[in-house]
Amino acid sequence: MIIDAHQHFWQKSLPFNYDWLNAPQHKAINKDFLPGDLQELISQSGVDKTVLVQTQHDLEENRWALGLAEKHDFLAGVVGWIDLASPECEAQLLEFKDHPKFVGIRHITQDEPSDDFIIRGDVRRGLKVLERHGVPFDLLFYVKHLKHAAPLAKEFPNLPLVIDHLAKPRIKEQVTEDWDDHFRAAARFPNVYCKLSGMVTEADWNKWKPADLKPYVETALEAFTPDRCMFGSDWPVCELAASYHDVKAALIEIVGPLSESEQSKIFGGTATEFYELDVS
Repeated sequence: MIIDAHQHFWQKSLPFNYDWLNAPQHKAINKDFLPGDLQELISQSGVDKTVLVQTQHDLEENRWALGLAEKHDFLAGVVGWIDLASPECEAQLLEFKDHPKFVGIRHITQDEPSDDFIIRGDVRRGLKVLERHGVPFDLLFYVKHLKHAAPLAKEFPNLPLVIDHLAKPRIKEQVTEDWDDHFRAAARFPNVYCKLSGMVTEADWNKWKPADLKPYVETALEAFTPDRCMFGSDWPVCELAASYHDVKAALIEIVGPLSESEQSKIFGGTATEFYELDVS
């Protein structure tokens, strides 16, 4: 069972905030991307199931995404959003928690004005709600936020955490010094996982090659092991730099020296365990 643990949909006619798509550099993805667009791509690339991840701070997107998941079997799970800082946080979670395809929560931490948003008292109270209910949380960080990962993992030892996109290291410049220590510190906590995703858009969009990604993947595999690493395409954002097929092929090339069982964890087993996916 091959699982893509990180992809998105958007539909511009919906009343959500898609302003970021209007940036000139995002022209290639400034259009609708829906299940029919992805189904053919995953079929061609040998992917069986995907995890749909939120793009909006809007409960209505959860309802829309879960509606799509009910209609399309290849959608194994939905990572949605609730307002962690709100007194209504738990009530919001309970609306969705028992849906069979609701598997986690994410907040777009990288866009918050404060680099310390995720450790605010009200937000940490929200994370405690997730921990109490056993609902995983995606950490959408830039490198500058990564210092918070290990302390959060320590404070919430029973909250499954996953670092999206390796926290977006500076692959284009081939820089690791500002990333490596905090990344490895997070990996020392067994409740922290890592998505091998979003790398091509941190590389040179026009001339990246698998070798550019390799040092970062190797660090992740060394720190987290394949037991806590999972493949994600970050489609359709990846289309800014690479096709769906090329993203998957690059990771296959990089992890080629690993055993079959290790590769099977990266390409499905880890995501199934982390999100408790029903892939029967």
